[in-house]
Formats: sequence, structure tokens, C-alpha cells
Amino acid sequence: MSKFTSIAIALSAMISLSACVTDQGEKQTLGTLIGAGLGGLAGSQIGSGSGKLAAVGVGVLLGGLLGSEVGKSLDRADKAYVANNAQSTLETTPTGTSSSWVNPDSGNSGSLTPTNTYVTAAGQPCREYHSTVTIDGQTEDVYGTACREPDGSWRFVN
Repeated sequence: MSKFTSIAIALSAMISLSACVTDQGEKQTLGTLIGAGLGGLAGSQIGSGSGKLAAVGVGVLLGGLLGSEVGKSLDRADKAYVANNAQSTLETTPTGTSSSWVNPDSGNSGSLTPTNTYVTAAGQPCREYHSTVTIDGQTEDVYGTACREPDGSWRFVN
């Protein structure tokens, strides 16, 4: 099997695999496709004859799985930045003051600004907020309310 044929098989597998990744984030999908391509390429360097074809297939599957996990962890990293920023901002930042976050790996960023602080009739501290999130150059505005739980964490009410 020629190197060109091996690469063509790997690319065909990547395209087929991309049809299966409809419910993922963009980074996870990209990770899956890149991982599958690299895995197929690595598999093409192993074995000969029909064994080479099996090695390409296994390489595509393993590479795709590994790439998907890497992409998913980047999405989780963005969520961790948002959650950490929100908890500290809602707890300590004065009303009207913004606090921002940036994920240096993805380039995604955002800010959170408490706009009103009050205590419910049940004695629960709550804060209204304005948040922005910029992902891939697109900025979204979010307005809502968060209230402090008995354990000290802030729960987003709406």
C-alpha cells in the first residue's frame, strides 16, 4: 500500500467520522478530526498488506477518541474560568465593578459585573449581574441573578 493510499484512507475515515460528531463543541470536533487524521497516518506506517489497512483503521479510531478528549477538556477549561470568575466576583466585587477572565489556551474571554445586590425575604443574599462572553470573536451579553447558597457557593437563578 502506497503512502498516498494510506493518507487517502485516513482522510476518508476522518470525513466519515466527522458525520458522527454532531453534538460536540467546535474544539472537540476539531480535536476528533485532527486526532483521527494523525492516528490514521501513524497507523499507515505499521504493518503491510491487509494488516496495514487494519492498523490505519485502529489508528483513526484511537486518534479520534484521544483528540475528542483533548478538545472536550479545552471546553471544560473555558467553563472552569467562567465558574471561578463568577464565584469570586459575586462574593467580593462591589456592585458596578467588572471582573474579567481569559483562557490563554482558547483565546475565549468574558466579564461579569454585579449590577444590584439585595437580600431576599428569607435572608438569602442575591446579586443581579451582566456578563459578556466572547468565543471565537463573537460576544454575547447575558443578564441574570445569582443567589448565595448556605454552603457559600453562588447558584445562578436565571
